[in-house]
Amino acid sequence: MSNPSPKKPTFIEQAEAIILENLANDQFGVSELAEATHMSRSNLLRKIKKQTQLSASQFIRQVRLKEAMNLLKEDASTVSEISYQVGFGSTSYFIKCFREQYGYSPGEVGKSDVQVEIEQVKPNYLKLYKLPLIAVTSVILLVVSFLIFSKNDKVHQLEIEKSIAVLPFKNESSDSTNLYFVNGLMESALNNLQKIEDLRVISRTSVEKYRKTEKGIPEIAEELDVNYLVEGSGQRIGNQVLLNIQLIEASSDTPIWLEQYNREVVDIFALQNDVAKKIADAIAAVVTPAELEQIEKKPTDNLLAYDYYLQALDPYYSRTNEGLEKAISLFEKAIEQDPEFALAYANIAISYYLLEMSQLEKQYTEKINSFADKALLYDSKSAESLVAKAFYYIQTKEYKLALPHLNKALEYNPNSSLAVQMLAEFYSHMVPNTNKYLEYALKGVQLNVASDSFTQSYTYLQLSNALVSSGFADEALKYINKSLDYNAENYFAPHLKAFILFAKDGNIERIRNLLIEEWNKDTTRLDILQDIGKLYYIEENYDSAYFYFKKFVETREAKGLDIYLQENVKIALVYKKMGLDTKAEKLFNDFSEYCKNDQSIYRSVNLVWKYAYEGKINEAIEQLRIFSETENYLYWFLLIEDEPLIKPLKSHPDFEAIMQKIKDRFWENHSKLKKTLEDNELI
Repeated sequence: MSNPSPKKPTFIEQAEAIILENLANDQFGVSELAEATHMSRSNLLRKIKKQTQLSASQFIRQVRLKEAMNLLKEDASTVSEISYQVGFGSTSYFIKCFREQYGYSPGEVGKSDVQVEIEQVKPNYLKLYKLPLIAVTSVILLVVSFLIFSKNDKVHQLEIEKSIAVLPFKNESSDSTNLYFVNGLMESALNNLQKIEDLRVISRTSVEKYRKTEKGIPEIAEELDVNYLVEGSGQRIGNQVLLNIQLIEASSDTPIWLEQYNREVVDIFALQNDVAKKIADAIAAVVTPAELEQIEKKPTDNLLAYDYYLQALDPYYSRTNEGLEKAISLFEKAIEQDPEFALAYANIAISYYLLEMSQLEKQYTEKINSFADKALLYDSKSAESLVAKAFYYIQTKEYKLALPHLNKALEYNPNSSLAVQMLAEFYSHMVPNTNKYLEYALKGVQLNVASDSFTQSYTYLQLSNALVSSGFADEALKYINKSLDYNAENYFAPHLKAFILFAKDGNIERIRNLLIEEWNKDTTRLDILQDIGKLYYIEENYDSAYFYFKKFVETREAKGLDIYLQENVKIALVYKKMGLDTKAEKLFNDFSEYCKNDQSIYRSVNLVWKYAYEGKINEAIEQLRIFSETENYLYWFLLIEDEPLIKPLKSHPDFEAIMQKIKDRFWENHSKLKKTLEDNELI
């Protein structure tokens, strides 16, 4: 009789082992665990929640505390030493967490009057949820009764998602100039709730359209796809703040919590914190100690500085150049009042980045860096501070340095639509990864629901691009049509739609005609111009390709742009076919220089084109072989075998097998990704 094979460790056991391997690293958090388990952050959160009923950060902390208990029982080290051994950067915080977990301090472990049972470590649900014991007992009795009388029926447990939107507060002040203050109350309630991982909190841009709406609660909730809404109205009279606020359950259109506040302005932060905590309690959202610490953190002790900060928010969120410049001026006034105001520093840095994000010549780079560093100095755990620093690294094209800042920002604020949007952009083209691009594009759609037409159109555009990049042409077509429904004037949507249609059926004549039609609407569009030239190049219609490439190259040079350098090798071939050898050589040399500096996953495929152009078939095949080992590449690279530059490689005996491997690898990844998306009802 054969020996049974060893039991494969469960996912939770594997995750625990990884945490224990990184136990002393206090920076090892949710993002690091997701990377170590080769999962997206959202899938990790969902899987841990399903199997343990804990958030990912709670789960990590529980593993740390369990190991701390083991070490304390050995009685070999002090409490302070053990706190650092298990990854707590602060002994006082370790003691606080330990007491919450076990009901007594770590210093009491080993005393005769303390019963310790490590295997029975469980979160203090009564404290986390604050549910009355009678209600819990009633629920248990109902469940037991249901099971007794429904033995033959399949039981489905419906878990209501903790999704929430904070609607714009109404200004009840007779003085309309107090509107910014009331808006600030709404903004703070939103920001505090966004820090809770157990909630899905809809973005500010999504709710702004309901400021003057006549729509009822059920209709708004359906449009925003949330189960709870927060409504509020307030006014400021001298030094008094009056606020009426209620939490409404969308399904019944019934308030489940409401309160009236009458506080002095000096108590504004305590009021804001109280609102967030009571809303979380009312819908039984798990709030971790770390999240509570973030919520209770006062942005400033200077009320005048905070007043300037609130005045800056509306122009800041306008995202217009005029609005951003006005916001910078007000944030600077806030800093004059409080030189340690981290949020103001961060928002100035972000404003400067947004002002010149599309400009070739950058003049604010050092200002972005300086303000971001100040923000991190005064609050290193602020999502805004971390995003600001990430923007500096994106500005300087140090993309790999930007990534950990964006990941940490999302860890401290799991509902930050700005961090999610930047991560989608990051994995789209800065450090390409189609799986992660799609993950964050989907997350962006979840947070930006029913936004203004422009924002919603762009959100669907980005999701559509992420879908087609991963081979989901049908789904991409669905969302690009939605993008156009929201904004028929969307600048980029028709361009992308043409490529999605091409991905579905390969009709090159149609895509070319659609792009020429779009280019004729705006002949300054260099993105479309080079694509039209490339389509003629693929058909080996070099005269027509040269017509469009020539316009593209001349405009690019005249404006001093460094865009689409990866296409220079194809343009060089067209120029060479037209007898323009000198210009072709310059274009090719520029492409060779681009390859030297290319650190992306596409470096090897760029070298395929380089060696193919030079007639070095064996070297090109070797680089193609290297590319065949790559993960998460764009769908479009499956089509490279049809390009004129690649055709000479087809005579090599290994070409067909390598291309098949590239295709198989892509579609295997596509199948896994499709299953994940279907399991999570995302497609």
